[in-house]
Amino acid sequence: MDHPDTPLAELPMDELIVCPQCDAVYRLRRPAHGERAACERCHTALITPRRNAGLQIIAVAVAVMVLIIGAAVFPFLTIDAAGARNAVSVLDAALAFSGGAMVFLSLATAALIFFIPLLRVLLTLYVLIPVVLDRPAARHAVAAFRLSEELRPWSMAEVFAIGCAVALVKVADLADVGFGPAFYMFGALVILVIAQDKFLCKWSVWNSLEHPKTS
Repeated sequence: MDHPDTPLAELPMDELIVCPQCDAVYRLRRPAHGERAACERCHTALITPRRNAGLQIIAVAVAVMVLIIGAAVFPFLTIDAAGARNAVSVLDAALAFSGGAMVFLSLATAALIFFIPLLRVLLTLYVLIPVVLDRPAARHAVAAFRLSEELRPWSMAEVFAIGCAVALVKVADLADVGFGPAFYMFGALVILVIAQDKFLCKWSVWNSLEHPKTS
């Protein structure tokens, strides 16, 4: 980003961009495809336009949605100990504490690793599909995208994956552990969620929503 000769305070808001990490303010200069605009202070990517990025993100979002549902339904782990065999899914693990006051912990766990990531995917599809199809933005798309961004810190699928890895190290010495289909789905899910958040150019989405097509 370049610093203009005109004082920033005198520029209209449409010509300014603010770094979400360090709050540095710059004059807006839109990069060409293949280029990106980054903060000079903390090097955070501010604008990262890519050709067909919308279609790619929609494809990733659909894949994430399918993987979330599959990872919740299919067995995640199978455990053999003392002749007893048990299979557990992600939802089974999240809702394991279902008695008394612990039910709130179960609901919170299920929300953080399942429902919130699924909601973010649905909101992303709701916002991006009309934009990619060159149609007017969906009703309440601005609020939907803002909610999706506000839920980002609460989408903790990757945290759950790290917790599972730590637990497996401890359980492996006590029982025979096998991986179910959901284990591999969840691994792919974590990678795709991170990729979706990494490659989504939020400025491009906001710009499309604030300057929608009228036809």
